[in-house]
Amino acid sequence: MAFFIPNYMQFLPKEIENYTINHTEKESELLAELNRETWANVMTPRMLSGHLQGRALSMFSKMINPNNIIEIGTYTGYSALCLAEGLKTDGKLHTLDINEEYTSVANRYFQKSEYNLNIQQHIGNALDIIPTIDKKFQLAFIDADKENYSAYFDLLIDKIDIGGYIIADNVLWSGKVTKKEKDLETQALDSYNKKMLEYDRVETILLPVRDGLMMSRKVK
Repeated sequence: MAFFIPNYMQFLPKEIENYTINHTEKESELLAELNRETWANVMTPRMLSGHLQGRALSMFSKMINPNNIIEIGTYTGYSALCLAEGLKTDGKLHTLDINEEYTSVANRYFQKSEYNLNIQQHIGNALDIIPTIDKKFQLAFIDADKENYSAYFDLLIDKIDIGGYIIADNVLWSGKVTKKEKDLETQALDSYNKKMLEYDRVETILLPVRDGLMMSRKVK
């Protein structure tokens, strides 16, 4: 049975959304528990990656099999747990968020997971924290304040190995990026999308998964 998806969360027609989920690998019991708790108890549960996108992130990570992952925007930890599934055995995922309420939920689930020793949480402003992490990454996931997507990219690009990936979430922004009138968040996302297409150090594809994933591979 498909997990209940509120109407305002549906980016595809309901019957297609349900068919897609029913023909996608199931989420783990731990992820399902986190999914339920986030929707029941946490503000803005729409921010959760959820089943379909979570399985996509897991698959991407398994294909890349990174030593190190960096995530900008932990929220309640669902996406981090999905990304961690593809880490090398001794790999490390660094996840950053400024909100202590969200990260406390995430920490409880990290502690329960088999990836507890692979995940390192950083609490604070990502613009300040990213420069302090002296690591090379093979995968980055950006899912935080939309106005700073370009700034996050600029801080990350030199920390990404050649052939590594930067994935940005919500780049379709419920379709608002296609509208003539755009608020500040939408303008920032539209600018980010254009920047990725024009930036000569990456090759890019925009995938219409959930609210849009911009996947950029560093080529130089």
